[in-house]
Amino acid sequence: MTANTIFQNSFTEAIRLTQEFLADDIQQVNLEALSKATVKCFEGSGKILIAGNGGSMADAMHFAEEWTGRFRRERRPFPAMALADPTHLTCVSNDYGFDYVFSRMVKAFGGPDDILILLSTSGNSKNLIEAAKAGREQGMQVVGFLGRGGGPLKSECDLVVMAPGVTSDRIQEIHMMSLHILIEAVEVMMQVA
Repeated sequence: MTANTIFQNSFTEAIRLTQEFLADDIQQVNLEALSKATVKCFEGSGKILIAGNGGSMADAMHFAEEWTGRFRRERRPFPAMALADPTHLTCVSNDYGFDYVFSRMVKAFGGPDDILILLSTSGNSKNLIEAAKAGREQGMQVVGFLGRGGGPLKSECDLVVMAPGVTSDRIQEIHMMSLHILIEAVEVMMQVA
């Protein structure tokens, strides 16, 4: 198989999955609900906490900096934080176990006006399930950007955005595209300059 064939096949698959996602009315309704909740969060005193493992942690960090920096429009920074502090992660992992690296931060920083977004391509990560439970205890709205049926994390979320696909890379691409479009929608809804 040539590199060109791989490129053609992969781009074709990515386009097909994006079209499948776009045609799923439930996902569009959930993204709209999340955009409205985000506007309410930022217009009040709330913030967004976001977490994921591996590539999903990189996506969480990317998403948070789009809010605290800027996206397409010049505007004030909005409070969003990826749960990605390496000193915290190693401390809690060492003292309590890796299953609690996110839930401890959620308990420290989360409140009832906040949104907790959890990124997982499978929904099976114990540390994200524990984070969701902690978020619910804190009165936060818990949102899952999931794939492959959502696993046990799905039932711990108030709102789920489910990406189609079977491989982590394609699922993460849908997640990141959705997160970018969410930011775009919120900026327009808030009429930021």
